[in-house]
Order: sequence, then C-alpha cells, then structure tokens
Amino acid sequence: FLRFQDSQDSPLFGEEDDNFQLKRSKVRYPMASFFHLFFRTCAIVVYLLCETFSGRFIASMVSIILLLSCDFWTVKNVSGRLLVGLRWWNQVDEDGRSRWMFESRKDVFSFEQSNNTTPSAESRLFWLGLIICPIFWVIFVFSALFSLNIKWLPVVIMGLVLQWANLYGYVRCKVGGKSNLRNMAKSYLSGQIFKQAMKGTDAS
Repeated sequence: FLRFQDSQDSPLFGEEDDNFQLKRSKVRYPMASFFHLFFRTCAIVVYLLCETFSGRFIASMVSIILLLSCDFWTVKNVSGRLLVGLRWWNQVDEDGRSRWMFESRKDVFSFEQSNNTTPSAESRLFWLGLIICPIFWVIFVFSALFSLNIKWLPVVIMGLVLQWANLYGYVRCKVGGKSNLRNMAKSYLSGQIFKQAMKGTDAS
C-alpha cells in the first residue's frame, strides 16, 4: 500500500516562480542545510583519506558507518521535511501489513500552510546533495571490485544502499509513484527519439 500526496508544492531543483525567488531567496534553515551535506560529505572524505592518514581499518570503518548512519537519519527525518517538505517512512498496521508512506508538505506541514513553497536555494541544495553523493558510492563500489579491495566492499555497499534509499524515497514522494516514474521515463525517451528524428530530417 502506497500513500501519495500532492507534491506540486515542493519543486524539484527549485522550479519556482521568479517573483517568489526574489522574495524568499534567504535560507530559512541554515543548520538543516549544513547538516544535509555535512555527514555525507565527511563519510566520502574519510573513505578517500583513511588509508593515507590512518592504517587502522576498524577505526576507519566504524567512523564511516557512523557518519553514514547519521546522514541517513538526518536526511530522512530532518532536512527532507524542512528543506523540501517531503517525508517517507514505513508503517506496520495492526494486522501486520507493511505500508510505505510518501507525503508532501500540503498534509505533513499543516502548520506551514502560509509558507508552503520551498525557497529555490534550499531546494537546489537538497536535491543536488541527494543525487550527487550516491554517485560517489557507485564509483567506490566498482573501484573496490576492480581493485579486489574486498575488505572495503561491505562499507561502500552500505554507503550506496543508505544513500540510494533516501534518494529513491524522496523521488517517489516528488513524482507520486511507480506509474509516474514510468511515464516520466517514457516521456523523456520519446522526446529524445523525436529530437534525433528531427535532426536526421534536417540533415537530409
């Protein structure tokens, strides 16, 4: 069972009216914006530099896992709600059924009805941090595999899974569900095919 709310009030990558950007360009939640990037960036930096500055694998591994866990909790429970007005979670009913819930600001933040649009700076920061950082962990996974650095493989896989989970959850909140994701993918592919066809026609 999936629950979706209208996500038009939480713009992806700050798609907003120009007049509103001028009025609300100031960052409302500087601490949430800072910690949205702090833990995930620190985890990447520690992974890249741990073998250079420290030969203790266990200490480095524990530090990275703690940073990844703090990042997952912060993004899922704090920065997502404050910066873009989205949240997702799993709920177990009395009959034991597990339900994934995806909501947007309109219902989750009823106390902010007068401010139900996200400033573009915070929205861009949220989505860019959410998308770019998992790419690093994809690279780390392939690097660990190709270099046969097996001892780091569980750590990088954990980093990829935790950050991918938040990315997937918030994208589902934004677009509304699997059907919308498929429709977006089809629209994008159709548009690319149409552009290529038009280029071919112009060339001939």
